[in-house]
Amino acid sequence: MSSKQSGMTTVRPVEELTLSTMLAESDDLSGAEKVFAFFRDALVEGRLRPGERLLSEREFALQLGVSRPVLREALRSLAMLGFLDIQHGRGAFVKQADVRVLSDFFTFSLAQQPDILDDVMQARIAIECQAIRLACQRATETDMKRIGSCLTRLMDTLHDPVEGGAADFAFHQAIVEAGRSEALTTLYGAIGDLLRRSHVHRREVTVTSPGILDYLVEAHREVFLSMVDRDPDAADRKLREHFAIGDEFRRRSLIAAFTKKPAT
Repeated sequence: MSSKQSGMTTVRPVEELTLSTMLAESDDLSGAEKVFAFFRDALVEGRLRPGERLLSEREFALQLGVSRPVLREALRSLAMLGFLDIQHGRGAFVKQADVRVLSDFFTFSLAQQPDILDDVMQARIAIECQAIRLACQRATETDMKRIGSCLTRLMDTLHDPVEGGAADFAFHQAIVEAGRSEALTTLYGAIGDLLRRSHVHRREVTVTSPGILDYLVEAHREVFLSMVDRDPDAADRKLREHFAIGDEFRRRSLIAAFTKKPAT
């Protein structure tokens, strides 16, 4: 096996990636599925890394037992998803995946499922509550200042559902990022577009609810102050209370909207 020398890119023979084992377990897969399965497993198991070059198209197709056109189309699809960099005359190189591309793909997939937003909100709660605990331990002063700035922006946009919803999302996103967990940040980013839309929609529904503006300020302020105190239990509790009360405001707003008497 060749190694990186004088800036040369490592090329790993497919045999080293236990291809025979993968194929033995995937006889029922189509050609394209074999390519995706091989690439996925090799990445997950750390046997392929960013910067490494794949075998030539001819060798790779022979080793995988697929036709060259099928392999070519599969590699193009992987390149579109940001996993590969196909360079004319040089070959295909593994890329560090762009989370923004994966986020778009994830959003498209979820958006096609009915009533998915409730599931997304449950995922949000799980991610944010763990992230805020980590943030109480890991957040830097810069992180805290950023969250504080987001809180100020939230307070300045209370009467604007669109700007206010965006500010609300930014506040919560900053908390997740302050947790300094790449996995949690990536997962949160994957549902970010759906959450941002949800924040705006919730503001539009509840903006006229009695007490909602005072609640928004106080709830977010208490969450922030618990983080400043570096108290993970209190931060987790305040955040969960915020989610529960916010849902109650939304429920009341919906009931009120559908029980208004028509004007006479």
